Amino acid sequence: QVQLVESGGGVVQAGGSLTLSCTSSERTFSRYCMGWFRQSPGKEREFVAALTMSGGGTYYTDSVKGRFTISRDNAKNTMYLQMNSLKPEDTAVYYCTADVNYNDYISSAVSGDYSRINNWGKGTLVTVSS
Repeated sequence: QVQLVESGGGVVQAGGSLTLSCTSSERTFSRYCMGWFRQSPGKEREFVAALTMSGGGTYYTDSVKGRFTISRDNAKNTMYLQMNSLKPEDTAVYYCTADVNYNDYISSAVSGDYSRINNWGKGTLVTVSS
């Protein structure tokens, strides 16, 4: 399993920005597509954004399009989620994930069946105050 560690969570006012990071010690980091999920209190875990192995392709859930940007630096084994124009409904624990197959990963994200995604971080809490 790939070890993933998230950081960058915190408390921010509505309209503010925050950048999350996900680092891995995996030597073959660039062979994994990466993504973010989140879970708000009392709600199901939901997909947020995904990124291909090279970083050239991205996919976002509708609610964050135009506000969030996913990126990666394979030289640093790190993935990022730049979050702008944050809303109280963005409050959640954000989880970093990794998968070896981008198409299967997106299929899982779209279907809501995350059972085949095996690599998860422990999460970082983002709280957006109104």
